[in-house]
Amino acid sequence: MSELTFTLLRLGYLVLLWVFVLSAVAVLRRDLSGPRQPSSTRRSRRPEMTSAAAPVSTPTPVAGGAGGRAPQPRRGPARLVVVAGPLTGTTIPLTASAILIGRAPSCTLVLDDDYSSSRHARIFPQGGQWYVEDLGSTNGTFIGEQPIQGIVPLAPGVGVQIGQSVVELQG
Repeated sequence: MSELTFTLLRLGYLVLLWVFVLSAVAVLRRDLSGPRQPSSTRRSRRPEMTSAAAPVSTPTPVAGGAGGRAPQPRRGPARLVVVAGPLTGTTIPLTASAILIGRAPSCTLVLDDDYSSSRHARIFPQGGQWYVEDLGSTNGTFIGEQPIQGIVPLAPGVGVQIGQSVVELQG
């Protein structure tokens, strides 16, 4: 092998090594940075969802009950269930507190998934209704084929795709 060929191979290997290092640093930087506002929706490889899409809208604040009465007992969903993905069958009982979903150990539902962010999304109650919010994730949160932005009402039985997992509220 000539010396010129050997030098070009070494140079190509060095360039390839630097591309790998810089892409790894970019991924780590993006993953460690806090939530950000998505500038555009990016889609990744993800499984198809089986539930219908819910309309995307912004919730309106709900004042205390009509006529100042005490709030009625909750008759809606009782648990959050993972219906697709590596944790299929996992159930989390619903309480008055929010459910944080992501890869971070501090999340309520910890996903071991390369397509979910550290703090990917949260599902929370407000005024008797449940809502889902994307927390500035890299790959987005989807209801059906619709990427969500901001806070979106969530009905029981509607699947929310977070990375490769799909969760839904059930009664």
